[in-house]
Order: sequence, then C-alpha cells, then structure tokens
Amino acid sequence: MNPYAKPSEKKVRENRPKISHLPSAIETRTRQERLAEKQAVAAERRAIKKSARRHLKQALLEELDESD
Repeated sequence: MNPYAKPSEKKVRENRPKISHLPSAIETRTRQERLAEKQAVAAERRAIKKSARRHLKQALLEELDESD
C-alpha cells in the first residue's frame, strides 16, 4: 500500500472494506467485532505512514549531513 495515497485511493487490495450482503442470522460477527477490525486496519495504516515519515526524515537528515 502506498503510504501517501489520497483518501480515495486507500481502500484497495486486502484492506478494502468488505461489504457483506448476508442476513444477520448468517453473519456471525457483531457490530463491535466489525468496528474493531476496521480500527485495526486504520491503526496499521497509521503505523505505515508514521514509519514512512520517519524513514524520509532520516534520509533527509543523512543527505544534509552528507552535503556538509
């Protein structure tokens, strides 16, 4: 996943929201379980972005030290 994707481009691949057209009798997950799963995906996405920002900052600082 591209950590710098625009909001409309983020909902792709494995992390896209799964739309389930099943009746509640068949659907075993509760609303809280679905929300927890959604929040876990969002937390993972935030961690990827944070890591990318740290990496870019470190690369920039190394490049500045190198040019001095």
